[in-house]
Amino acid sequence: MGTNSMDDMIIPFLEQANTVQLDSSTSIHKVDQGATTIMFKIGGVECASCSTSIETVLQKLNGVVSITVSPLQGQAVVKYVSKLVSAKTIKDTIEAAGFKVTEFLEQDIVVCRLKIKGMSCTSCSESIESSLLTVEGVKKAVVGLALEEAKINYDPNVTNTTQIIKAVKDAGFGADLIESENDANKVHIKIEGIVSPQDMATIKQSVEFLNGVNHVEMDTNEAVVIVSYDPDLTGPRSIISFIQDSNMGSGYQASLYIPEKQRDTDRNQEIKTYRNQFFWSCLFSVPVFIFSMILPMTPPYGNWLSYKIHNMLTFGMVLRWILCTPVQFLIGRRFYVGSYHALKRRSANMDVLVALGTNAAYFYSVYTLIKALLSDKFEGQDFFETSTMLVSFILLGKYLESKAKGKTSDALAKLIDLAPDTACLLAVNDEGHVISETEISTSLIQRNDVLKIFPGSKFPVDGIVVDGQGYVNESMITGEATPVAKKSGDKVIGGTVNENGCLLIKATHVGSETALSQIVQIVEAAQLARAPVQKLADRISKFFVPVVVVAAVVTFLGWFIPGVAGIYPKTWIPKAMDEFELALQFGISVLVVACPCALGLATPTAVMVATGKGASQGVLIKGGNALEKAHKVNTVVFDKTGTLTVGKPEVVSAVLFSRISMEEFCNTAIAVEGNSEHPIAKAIVKHAKNLLPNDKTQPSNNSTAKDFQVHPGAGVECNLGNKTILIGNKKLMTSFNIHITPEAQNYFSENEKLARTCVLFSVDNKLAGAVAVTDPVKPEASRVISYLHSMNIKTIMVTGDNWSTARAIASEIGIEKVLAETDPLGKADKIKELQSKGLIVAMVGDGINDSPALVAANVGMAIGAGTDVAIEAADIVLIKSSLEDVITAIDLSKKTIFRIYLNYVWALGYNLLGVPVAAGILFPFTGVRLPPWLAGACMAASSVSVVCSSLLLQTYKKPFTYSR
Repeated sequence: MGTNSMDDMIIPFLEQANTVQLDSSTSIHKVDQGATTIMFKIGGVECASCSTSIETVLQKLNGVVSITVSPLQGQAVVKYVSKLVSAKTIKDTIEAAGFKVTEFLEQDIVVCRLKIKGMSCTSCSESIESSLLTVEGVKKAVVGLALEEAKINYDPNVTNTTQIIKAVKDAGFGADLIESENDANKVHIKIEGIVSPQDMATIKQSVEFLNGVNHVEMDTNEAVVIVSYDPDLTGPRSIISFIQDSNMGSGYQASLYIPEKQRDTDRNQEIKTYRNQFFWSCLFSVPVFIFSMILPMTPPYGNWLSYKIHNMLTFGMVLRWILCTPVQFLIGRRFYVGSYHALKRRSANMDVLVALGTNAAYFYSVYTLIKALLSDKFEGQDFFETSTMLVSFILLGKYLESKAKGKTSDALAKLIDLAPDTACLLAVNDEGHVISETEISTSLIQRNDVLKIFPGSKFPVDGIVVDGQGYVNESMITGEATPVAKKSGDKVIGGTVNENGCLLIKATHVGSETALSQIVQIVEAAQLARAPVQKLADRISKFFVPVVVVAAVVTFLGWFIPGVAGIYPKTWIPKAMDEFELALQFGISVLVVACPCALGLATPTAVMVATGKGASQGVLIKGGNALEKAHKVNTVVFDKTGTLTVGKPEVVSAVLFSRISMEEFCNTAIAVEGNSEHPIAKAIVKHAKNLLPNDKTQPSNNSTAKDFQVHPGAGVECNLGNKTILIGNKKLMTSFNIHITPEAQNYFSENEKLARTCVLFSVDNKLAGAVAVTDPVKPEASRVISYLHSMNIKTIMVTGDNWSTARAIASEIGIEKVLAETDPLGKADKIKELQSKGLIVAMVGDGINDSPALVAANVGMAIGAGTDVAIEAADIVLIKSSLEDVITAIDLSKKTIFRIYLNYVWALGYNLLGVPVAAGILFPFTGVRLPPWLAGACMAASSVSVVCSSLLLQTYKKPFTYSR
């Protein structure tokens, strides 16, 4: 692939910064101050003239700020001021123009994220989702068990974050609002010199009127102002200067305040809490274990424990009771709280099982203690060690699990930490001379700042090189190991490393607009999304705990009744036990050995690791759904231009078929194709300008194209002066009954055999000339196609180009089937036709004209250098624009789904084997039984083992790497 493949991707990739994808059919845009953006799905929009009609009628409405209509996607995005015009009025206006609005959203939608505390299994996440959806105004809620976060879409006119957090707490869980760590268009400013609350209020009111400021919040306790701003209009340095330089008061000092990352803080706090609880539990449980299991077996050292205080009550029993009680009711309090809230919402989770098991052991032990106190013949055994050891092992498991879960997002954490903390800001005068250099925090960088990047330093933001040259290592973002040469005018990516040469760059994208922030946001969204395979765990979790409780009761009765009835020999009963105690131990073991947590963690932990690993390898997977679908793909459909080819066409020859002069031919090409963004059009314009003398490339009064109309997949039509011009393929000429001369046909055929695209020119319905365009095939294309075939995956090429050129390229790289001369909507129809045959189709494309096909495919893969529309429509983004990552995406999907199923087999198999063993199925034949404390250790180990299994995906390596 070319050295600048990632560069071409940055601008369109960042255009997604203002869109929050909710589902496949609805996109809701973030709201600017005073204006709302809404998307309408519209039927009957078939061409550019239709979109023009819609834009024209909407522009007449007072309050409409901007309109963007896409005829390919059948949708319009309208920004409007809600105080001046309503969404319903806009809808009615569109329909009055003769179009049908099939879907639109009347409410403003705001997205918030919460940190959830106290979840243990999938039933917890389902309970939280149900509770959130009962809040009026909440439109969608997704809770991630492994990420321990919730993403809520709500109408701010109906509800707010306080009510949403209250709903989570009412369900029995903790919740804290998360400020997006990637929303760098929000700056925290520490104010010094505040005398009274009125000072803060004055600052807030003044900053709100500053141009470009969208929203201001106050933290009066910390004297911090939190400002959301538009980076096009202002920036953090301007806001700080405004506070310090304005006459709002006297003595104010404003400085950047960087709050500690909430996610890291919460994760570290959780790990610390479980660690401390485990150590405190061990402080009590280890002595209890020694007094119960070790000292009585080592006389005379344990004889003192048998000292009788009263009747059959021994000193050892009282000591174990005293040590056990704090563990049961103080350290183990979290299990009671979790059980209460679970039962309150009519569900059951792991806390219920633990509480039942430990309570059974503890209160039976208290019963034996009371009986021993009151009777001089009672010889029952207490199980205080069971209760304490259960709590200790479960807390140990939770501690190890939380540490392991922290490692599942290591790849994401490394991405977040790529940007440097500081940057060298240059002050430049009007003549372009540097007058000063200042080291500032990266958070203070504003758009259009000029920054100096030293050799070995990281780029703090995305930008354009304005001076200097060198090589940049982009492997941390793109996975591309080879350093990329950079010179003046080239784009650079924040987080990449300047290997040599001192570069001056102008910041073009800052904060949440940078490629790094966008990648992080996509990966975070993917980790929060629930994969379809998760439904298996969700279904099991609904009846898992009740079934285990029933199994425990059946186990108890199955041992107690036959024991009393004398069905099994008394020799089976261990010394110092009776039938009831033996049955009780088996019942408790069944309760605590079963683990619903492992099932709940099987999918999300694997998805977290896979999406993070994919991002570090240059493959952005938008959620578990895309990850799961990709592993089933058996057919890959490739677009040609920009996907299989380099995407930078060049004109190799031009011929005339009439008396038109080459000068007139070139001027016509420049005037017409200058209106098009198509790569071939740009190549034609460039070639035409090179053929003309410099003094003749200026447009004349008669060289302005009018009535310009695009024929998708065919070409363009317009009027140039008093002439009608057609430029396009043979299909376009045929549709206008343009006669193709034998000379033109020969030129056409000869170039098509060489895999060149021929573009025909017609003036006033007569063929005037033609150009031959070549677009080199990507060097890795043939090997990628061959590798896909070795994976038993069919390959198809679909293109708007002519059949001969398409077949020549397909033959060159080994593609089996070709679908040529296909317009954008036709590509989507071809995808649907393949799907109707039972094929699972992945579409790989890069342009706007690929968007319908990307949406129609089971899995849409957008080449990273493609347009923002293509990237938005895709399920997977290949950042490097390398075809080898098509293989990486499919292979990573297969490995991840295999790991998820392996996790399920382990988690289910663990329970299916553990429960019978805990129930004593082996005891009659081998004498082996699973004591409750050991069963608790096994339960704790199951969750840890599943998370560790998912972590093995961190070792994933690409199956195919093209050697350049």
